[in-house]
Amino acid sequence: MKAVVQRVSQASVSVNQSITASIDTGLCVFLGIHHHDTVTHSSWMIDKLLNLRVFPDQSGTMSYSIRDKHYGILIISQFTLYGDCQKGRRPSFTQAAPSEIAEPIYNTFISMLSDTYAPSASGIFGANMDITLVNDGPVTLLLDR
Repeated sequence: MKAVVQRVSQASVSVNQSITASIDTGLCVFLGIHHHDTVTHSSWMIDKLLNLRVFPDQSGTMSYSIRDKHYGILIISQFTLYGDCQKGRRPSFTQAAPSEIAEPIYNTFISMLSDTYAPSASGIFGANMDITLVNDGPVTLLLDR
């Protein structure tokens, strides 16, 4: 499981030009699911996301987590995180979980996150989404499990 995590001052996801989810200050997370991922990977990733100290204190030091500040978190499925561009000119996605494996894991991830942390929102699995965000900092991190 991989995640590109961006600290944002706002983020939204739209499908067919209609906003389906949005947050103000918080984290926008692009989540890629590997074909060997399980619910255990989801638990690790959720714990990491909720406790990662990326929000500044009064001195500007990253001392606070999203949980500390009660900010929003937006999760967006992103199979292209497993794109392999080593050979040729077209990415290979053989490491990404196929939809029939990835969608249940993604839905379980969203459910587990919602049960653990209320201010959460998500994109629509498999949809052609337009993402709008304002990266704060910028702070962008890669989490890989």
